Amino acid sequence: MEFNNLHSLKGYFDTRRSGRPREMVEPAPNDNELREMCAAAMRTPDHGKLSPWRFIIVPSHGRDRFKQILSDAFIANNPDARDGQISAAINMADHAPSLVILVHSLKPHASIPAWEQMLSTGAVGMNLLHAVHIRGYVGSWITGWAAYDEAVRVAFCKDEERIAGFFFLGSPGEKLQERPRPDVDDLISYWPE
Repeated sequence: MEFNNLHSLKGYFDTRRSGRPREMVEPAPNDNELREMCAAAMRTPDHGKLSPWRFIIVPSHGRDRFKQILSDAFIANNPDARDGQISAAINMADHAPSLVILVHSLKPHASIPAWEQMLSTGAVGMNLLHAVHIRGYVGSWITGWAAYDEAVRVAFCKDEERIAGFFFLGSPGEKLQERPRPDVDDLISYWPE
């Protein structure tokens, strides 16, 4: 999609919102679209060209394994959990037709601090959501317990990498609801005043 003027951009940014992963349905991005979206997401500020992030695409045939990883991790941390609690904790594995995991991969560097690299990873995540939206799909960036669980981390990450989020992608199964947004005037100031 090409934007010819700022009015097109305004309409785009005014309509981007996250969808609920459990409500997402087909169609979802195909493999080629996912690659294009990830490539677009990578066009982000990246001091030193370190690429301190990477994507893991979990195809539909990998969802059962993902669900088992979540189940094992949750049970290990909650040995007295009942079946309903386990189901609620791992049901995200069945959400949305497409799943992309964003991993933060810190690159030690003498003059580029970790926090800058984390910001770059966050920018990649937001760019992915923009790429999804601009192609007519809906996405949602989720963390939750699984993103911070060590067993889940080890299943997907190398060395000291961390899960930055699970990105659920598809089409909205229900009309997306707007949520309250901050007042721009409350969050913008001018310096010096």
